[in-house]
Amino acid sequence: MAKRSYPLAKVYGLLEPGPVVLLTTAGKTRPNVMTLSWLTMVEFEPPLVACVVSNRDYSFELLRKSGECAINIPTAELAQKVVSIGNHTGRNMDKFQSLGLTQKPASLVGAPLIAECYASLECRVYDTRMVAKYGLFILEVVKAWVDTAVKDPKTLHHRGKGAFMVAGETIKLRSKMK
Repeated sequence: MAKRSYPLAKVYGLLEPGPVVLLTTAGKTRPNVMTLSWLTMVEFEPPLVACVVSNRDYSFELLRKSGECAINIPTAELAQKVVSIGNHTGRNMDKFQSLGLTQKPASLVGAPLIAECYASLECRVYDTRMVAKYGLFILEVVKAWVDTAVKDPKTLHHRGKGAFMVAGETIKLRSKMK
């Protein structure tokens, strides 16, 4: 197999860290939702998630001020809505109403959960030391919800420039990890 030089600007598509999610935040006038694909686990217990939210995003200040959010994990059936959410700002539109998403109250945070997503994680900001430089928030998951009827969720994974991969076949291999 021959390998060729690859453009550095495209490396992110090779290292895509996890599923595309919908990050919800609470605001003074209304909640907001944004599409987010730059996130990764950094600790198991307590579960800590690192995510990058640009200071140009409307959600940035909402997250910074409230100190909490929800990470909602959609499946491929919501792909068009996921892209539409990412292509619009919540500064001048209610994305929940415009896209027909159902808000559900969270139990521990002020940000709403999205009923159409198969899983939702209620989060509090845990560490902000890298926010100013990188927009990187460390979030602690304080409550998790999952639709147990969804046995093999087909999650979306961003490959860059409008390309997405849908999670495929699950394989089980022997592991000593629990």
